[in-house]
Amino acid sequence: MDNDPETAGDWEYTLQVPCDPLAPCIARRTLRTIFQEHGFPELADIAELLTSELVTNAYRYSDGPASVRVRREGPRVRVSVWDTNPKLPGLGIPGQPAVDAEQGRGLKLVMKCADSWGGFALRDQPQGLTGKLVWFELGAG
Repeated sequence: MDNDPETAGDWEYTLQVPCDPLAPCIARRTLRTIFQEHGFPELADIAELLTSELVTNAYRYSDGPASVRVRREGPRVRVSVWDTNPKLPGLGIPGQPAVDAEQGRGLKLVMKCADSWGGFALRDQPQGLTGKLVWFELGAG
């Protein structure tokens, strides 16, 4: 197997997770393994953190399963998290969360740490898929 990021081809993994409090932990561990095994250990920490934030949001604000897709295309790796809630998170809320707040920082971390990111609602898709997809990209190679 070719683990050299410069010569390895594109790849994709999908992880299905239930609406379960263990989902963020399972997603973190899976992402770390993918990034390390594919020769991107320098991106593993940030990918793990940002994925954990998105999967935690999926668990907190959705009442169904979620899926995590990790895809390398050329020099970039994109991580997408789909959940069943079509409502996109509010990003225009002024101010910072209180120092002792237990939530409110996840998307700000994604905005600050990812090379690019975005999200969109899924409604009336031909496959019957509804909900939302939030993604981020990190440079690789």
